[in-house]
Amino acid sequence: MFKKVLVANRGEIAVRIVRTLREMQIASVAVYSEVDRTSLHVRMADEAYPIGPAPASESYLRIDRILDTAKRAHADAIHPGYGFLSENPEFAAACEKAGVAFIGPPSSAMRAMGNKTAARARMASAGVPIVPGGPAGSVEEATATAQGLGYPVMLKAAAGGGGKGMRLVEREADLANAWQSARAVSLQAFGDDTVYLEKAIVRPRHVEIQVLADTHGNVVHLFERDCSIQRRHQKVVEETPCPIATPDLIARMGEVAVRGARAAGYASAGTFEFLLAADGSFYFLEMNTRLQVEHPVTEWVTGIDLVAEMVRVAAGGKLGFSQDTIERRGASIECRIYAEDPESGFLPSPGVIRFVEAPSGPGVRDDSAAYPGAEVSRFYDPLISKLSVWGPDRGAALARLRRALGEYRIVGIRTNLPFHQRLAVHPGFVSGRYDTSFIDDHEQELTRGRAREGDETTLAVALAVATATAETRSAGEMKPGGATLAPWVASHRAGLIRKR
Repeated sequence: MFKKVLVANRGEIAVRIVRTLREMQIASVAVYSEVDRTSLHVRMADEAYPIGPAPASESYLRIDRILDTAKRAHADAIHPGYGFLSENPEFAAACEKAGVAFIGPPSSAMRAMGNKTAARARMASAGVPIVPGGPAGSVEEATATAQGLGYPVMLKAAAGGGGKGMRLVEREADLANAWQSARAVSLQAFGDDTVYLEKAIVRPRHVEIQVLADTHGNVVHLFERDCSIQRRHQKVVEETPCPIATPDLIARMGEVAVRGARAAGYASAGTFEFLLAADGSFYFLEMNTRLQVEHPVTEWVTGIDLVAEMVRVAAGGKLGFSQDTIERRGASIECRIYAEDPESGFLPSPGVIRFVEAPSGPGVRDDSAAYPGAEVSRFYDPLISKLSVWGPDRGAALARLRRALGEYRIVGIRTNLPFHQRLAVHPGFVSGRYDTSFIDDHEQELTRGRAREGDETTLAVALAVATATAETRSAGEMKPGGATLAPWVASHRAGLIRKR
């Protein structure tokens, strides 16, 4: 087993990985840019090293600096988290060449599944159902392909995912502009302007299968996650089980994902993403060759620590379970808490967190790097935390989610908490009868509806408490005997101030 692991990431995912490493009695090494010097992952790791200025291109994306840091820290492995270099085959190969274990798939598997058009061809040859599609190397070729598929069609970037470069085209008159736009975004995001076309599946659900594989030929799936609550092709809420899927359907999707992983020569944690049509047919979308943001919901229902399994596999170990021993228990839902303003088109809301109080209690997990005084930087993704809950069934999980969202307090920046609160009580979501168009269909209700009664009052109290606490600490306001003011006193004062 490894003695020391460098975490080549930041924020909540770096904190999450450090925690598992500590449980495994493995020393952790953090890296940080200039603006992340006081971040929580830096404080939590056993060691921390600067790697450059704030822009990711000069710090978290610098392979040379990360490998140099690993060498200086005597780390024998690197975990990339997600984002940044996590799906970069050159980084995986550079680690292999430097003699540092990469806690992820081999670079060959990453290359095989990284290019979407090549991955589609490989999966089709392995018997994995794929969405009908074709090339779009020029406007003329795209037009011919679209005519053969029939409208609507979807333009996609060949070199990446995450919704970047995707364009829905419903008629031929819009194809040329969409093609130019998709290529421009693809070039900017991935350094490659190659795009291709797929037949657009109308109102699908986005369902993914988590797989785990070791280097000894063992491959299993850990059931599904429904990721259909999306905004601009970016996931916002994920849950398991999928509310409408039958056990037989999930078993078939799982078998297909395992078959695809074997065909790619895969090892480590990975995710096969599918579009699930209304008639129950499903089609391969892409494979994410890394840990997913939404992995906590799978951990909730299976009891398996995915990060720990990735570490064991990278160290040459075998999976400690087989497909028939993996059991699903209960239901789990995750909300991504972002520093963004839903009422202003979800514009990012960077700034300093003045007060934060995360929910807790039975069945609640908050993966976060937030604390009072922490800065949400404009240089990086505005994800603050991942709030996930577990319940014995979906109804119980929903009730727990509503309770947890009601307890969450963040002051100093705008967040999408009000959006999640409205979503959690929306009849369409509660019924489980939703698809990838749900947010678009209900945008006004979810982003500009009236906040739940009491939210604004509670938020004002929280802000006043935070301010009173800060003033007390700075001014040295004391009770007789030298003790600082108790929180309930500050809260009472805040209430009086609010009422005036």
